[in-house]
Amino acid sequence: MRILLAGATGAIGRSLLPLLVAAGHQVAGTTHAGQLDLIRRLGGDAVVMDGLDAGSVRRAVQSTRPEAIIHQMSGLARVSDLRKFDSAFALTNRLRTEGTDHLLAAAGEAGVKRFVAQSYCGWPFARVGNAVKTEEAPLDPEPPRELRRSLDAIRHLEDAVTRAPEVDGVVLRYGSFYGPGTGWFEPAVVEQFARRRVPLIGEGNGWWSFVHTEDAAAATLLALERGRAGSVYNIVDDEPAPAREWLPGLAAALGAAPPRHMSAWLARVLADEHLVVMMTQSRAGSNAKAKRELGWQPRHATWRRGFANVARLIGA
Repeated sequence: MRILLAGATGAIGRSLLPLLVAAGHQVAGTTHAGQLDLIRRLGGDAVVMDGLDAGSVRRAVQSTRPEAIIHQMSGLARVSDLRKFDSAFALTNRLRTEGTDHLLAAAGEAGVKRFVAQSYCGWPFARVGNAVKTEEAPLDPEPPRELRRSLDAIRHLEDAVTRAPEVDGVVLRYGSFYGPGTGWFEPAVVEQFARRRVPLIGEGNGWWSFVHTEDAAAATLLALERGRAGSVYNIVDDEPAPAREWLPGLAAALGAAPPRHMSAWLARVLADEHLVVMMTQSRAGSNAKAKRELGWQPRHATWRRGFANVARLIGA
């Protein structure tokens, strides 16, 4: 199958591209100028594309003639300070809205039949009921102010992809990423843990789901080949956990001292309501549907072992 991998040099794209090639697919990977050699080393054809420029997207799709598009575009690199969440995710939000619209429009013109897109599993869920949610659970109707634009962008992407009449659209809600040099193991984040700048807020009752980038890539390949059109899948590991467990666990894996404790009211003053919500009220996701329908089994089944393995790889 001819595939256009939009965002081929991102956290998932770097692991996904060689998997696609090994599975026998012909892959064209997009990036801004400067990382073309990386795409070629991973086995793909390199294409320069600006995901926020409709003309650039249209030219990339027309020149590569894909049968499927995988949307992994984001602006998450080096996002380590979540206090200004709205600003930190501004580019990602545009790629989830404008970028998604450009890709879908170009896909429709080119007759692309398959479209797989990246979303997020965790804090977007409504903060009611069970701690672990399925894909059918409602999203938060009243998120904190700093999260509203990001949740609006997520809703836009998921609705646009799953309801697109021209393509068989599939949405993957990845858990919080981690992997060598990625997500929670980016150097800036590791430094924050070393300096005890990531506190445990309140009772730490907010639940999170995690996924290793290699597992996320493997699930994406399966979703391309097996995912039901119009479906959403939570791509998360087997062990959702509250912040009171995973935050000290990550600090220990990194060889850092246990996180300091900060009351919720002080966190609201020093940071904002959204961080309090994420650490004390957020919900996690169940991976049962992805296992059942895609046949996916995460190799890093629990963040406990996954964190420790990545920490050893990076010499923490």
